[in-house]
Amino acid sequence: MNRNETFPPVMGREAKVLFMDADFKVIQPGDFVRCAVTGQPIRLNELRYWSVERQEAYATPEAGLQRHLEVMKGLKK
Repeated sequence: MNRNETFPPVMGREAKVLFMDADFKVIQPGDFVRCAVTGQPIRLNELRYWSVERQEAYATPEAGLQRHLEVMKGLKK
């Protein structure tokens, strides 16, 4: 098992979340959200990275940076 895998696997319902500056608010109860870049499920108690502007969750800081670079590239076209 590598460090990006969760144990035990995420089970249950996907939550709907409102991402705020320093916190998030659960709008529809659930056990996890999905990373907007990788699709990987992220348990709510393990959620650390998100974008308030895009209202997206990220599994890792690298995923958040990847999305930021994609958005910036799209704006330059």
